[in-house]
Amino acid sequence: MGDREEDRREAEQAAPEGFDGKRFARELTAAPGVYRMLAADGSVLYVGKAASLKKRVASYFVNAERSPRQRAMLAQVARMEVTVTRTEGEALLLENQLIKSLKPRYNVLLRDDKSYPYIHISTQDEFPRVTFYRGTRALPGRFFGPYPSASAVRETLDLIHKLFKLRSCEDSVFRNRSRPCLQYQIGRCSAPCVALIDPGEYRANVRRAELLLDGRNDALIEELAEEMEAASVALEFERAARLRDQIAGLRRLQARQYVDGEQVDMDVLACAIDRGAACVVLLSFRNGMNQGTRSYFPRSNGADEPGEVLEAFVSQYYATQPPPREIVLSHALVEQPMIENLLGERRGSRVALKATVRAERARYLDLARQNARIALAARQGSEANQRARVEALCELLSLDGPPRRIECFDISHTLGEAAVASCVVFDADGPVRGQYRRFNISGITPGDDYAAMHQALVRRFVRAKEEGVLPDLLLIDGGKGQLAQAKTVLAELGIEGLVLVGVAKGAARRAGDETLVLADGRELHPGADSPALHLIAQVRDEAHRFAITGHRGRRAKVREHSRLEDIPGIGPRRRAMLLRHFGGLSELKAAGVEEIARVEGINMALAQRLWSALHGVPEPDGQGAS
Repeated sequence: MGDREEDRREAEQAAPEGFDGKRFARELTAAPGVYRMLAADGSVLYVGKAASLKKRVASYFVNAERSPRQRAMLAQVARMEVTVTRTEGEALLLENQLIKSLKPRYNVLLRDDKSYPYIHISTQDEFPRVTFYRGTRALPGRFFGPYPSASAVRETLDLIHKLFKLRSCEDSVFRNRSRPCLQYQIGRCSAPCVALIDPGEYRANVRRAELLLDGRNDALIEELAEEMEAASVALEFERAARLRDQIAGLRRLQARQYVDGEQVDMDVLACAIDRGAACVVLLSFRNGMNQGTRSYFPRSNGADEPGEVLEAFVSQYYATQPPPREIVLSHALVEQPMIENLLGERRGSRVALKATVRAERARYLDLARQNARIALAARQGSEANQRARVEALCELLSLDGPPRRIECFDISHTLGEAAVASCVVFDADGPVRGQYRRFNISGITPGDDYAAMHQALVRRFVRAKEEGVLPDLLLIDGGKGQLAQAKTVLAELGIEGLVLVGVAKGAARRAGDETLVLADGRELHPGADSPALHLIAQVRDEAHRFAITGHRGRRAKVREHSRLEDIPGIGPRRRAMLLRHFGGLSELKAAGVEEIARVEGINMALAQRLWSALHGVPEPDGQGAS
């Protein structure tokens, strides 16, 4: 009897037909808010916003023609939940937050796990540095952006370095230069590190670069023209020629990038859908200048209307990015007035959404549409190739089914210094960059790759055991030794069911010669033509890239300051004099105590202290620095 009662309860839980949507809607308020549709198992099917909860929810349960996606969704609804908000704008914001956190099965999801790139100018420095930057804007200085893509940032930086010759080097390199670097030799830097440019002139170039990035090109060109004329009158012909070249470069930029001569602040968005996949292309203009394009591939989850995908994209994208004054759309949005109002509130001024445009804007919209179709076709071709590689991987490793989650570990260091381990994650769609992890390795013998791998695996899988997030396939960059560390760690933690594979390089370290070492000791040699090896190599190479990037960053922090800064009595002035006198740290280290003492401001006691510190030997008793 007890078993039958349990079976009946399970059957009732699995059957959503008991939900009375019409009755639920009648009891709702007409206020704005957010509604959530839930399945019998409690999973969220759909999250939506509404200007009137009563009207919007009721619209789902009237007799009307619906798409297959909507019919499938409504057939699974077991209950609904609502949250009332004060305004439609609040409802839109809450909807975005819930979609991002809950990832409902039938919502369009914007997959974007990368922060957006900026240009950063360290205006607090005497000689500011101009660089590519990605991350939180916590550093001092000025940020320009965000840009839609890294290539757009690099193109702009290339122009700035050519026109204004501002430095891009790390502070540690800048402080310790004794000779101009290659960037000076090729005309992309004015070598402020060795005082080949006056600080005032360098600051003027920084201000001009800021004018360019602010979009004030006309004011900048007028200023440069006046200076060029003054230089010509003063017979400073070389300086006048440099200013002439800067003006010519800015004129070419204007001719290439400006929209109808306007200082427009505009994004152009076009959506293409084919066989259940969607692509949204963003073409961005700021201050009239084209900042480049970027393609996005949101998870449509069955949505087959471009307008629906675009509406979800606009809502989610501009929830985190500042909206421009004007957004041109390939398809109109259902909730367009409400979204316009919300974006206007975020911006602090009116934002116009336009689906019907003419002249130059129409040409840019056609360009965005064409790019969306091309990008989607290329994506679908690569996805077909990816499926073939996954199928080959399953066959090669005798897997029961396609791995839903692949993780790969790699170690990077320089002669044991600043070791960093990486863990990258791939799913059926490719890399999941938001779940990548790095581990700074410490407390081991420098250069001991086995110990480094053991430490990284312990730190990863102790957390994985607590959170319950485990890979189906675990790749280890290395041979039997590294794989043994993985087997040991998993055994110690009681984790079972993972497929372990070591990826060992061939004798000549050529791509395609890799040996796959399995947990039972068998070795596989798939060969360069194997699609399965292509997939494994892609994951392994991504782990290698991510580890090297982390290692270089950690090593740069270690070397951020000169070794001379750690020596008492050696301040910035003496440090500069020493490096200028000897030409570099290596030459200083090769000098004797007497030779060091010949430098102005360095007495014999300080020279002895300096020599002892550079050579790692104890300082003789009784020595001191003035």
